[in-house]
Amino acid sequence: MLHRRGESVATLVRELRSSRARLVSAADAERRRIERDLHDGAQQRLASLLLNVALARRADGPGAAAGLLDTVEAELIAALAELRALAAGALPPVLADHGLEAAVEDLVASSPLAVAIEAMPGRRLPEPVEVAAYFVVAEALANVAKHAGARSASVRVRRTGAIVAIEVRDDGAGGADPARGSGLRGLADRVGALGGRLRCESPAGRGTRLTAEIPCAP
Repeated sequence: MLHRRGESVATLVRELRSSRARLVSAADAERRRIERDLHDGAQQRLASLLLNVALARRADGPGAAAGLLDTVEAELIAALAELRALAAGALPPVLADHGLEAAVEDLVASSPLAVAIEAMPGRRLPEPVEVAAYFVVAEALANVAKHAGARSASVRVRRTGAIVAIEVRDDGAGGADPARGSGLRGLADRVGALGGRLRCESPAGRGTRLTAEIPCAP
């Protein structure tokens, strides 16, 4: 009876993990669809309208409608910038096109503090693992910039056998509480859906170390 009960629990855990993995995969697919729709639809329409307004403003010269056209053009530029930022936030095209290293380099380039990339896999990872690793690094660097009061950070991603290990470390104030942040809980769910685990070590005054280990078929 105990053996059967153990088998039932193990089966339930496997089914739950598979269900979480399917949900994450579906969410990523939907994110990519939204990104394509924004790029091919709304962005293109706004860009075309912006061009028409610019042409009309030039043709009108200093006429009565020039001020209105200037205002409309400025609003269109702002709306287009916001839409592009939204589309880029869905999933960076550089990740799909060039892989994790290029995407992390973009994150580091836009970080307000010094971030060293200490290691990266020498080849592309399976897409679900690559996406999860990207989000771990992105969330960790965002938290460092917002809350840690750090001067520097480091990123390391290594593939050893069937495991991909991700580590983001900073020299900030420490004292982070993973239970209070929805971002880290979401990361733990994403990593867990792939059979991995997420850990956060953040002793007060000694910086924070966020690590994730994700199974990855060799």
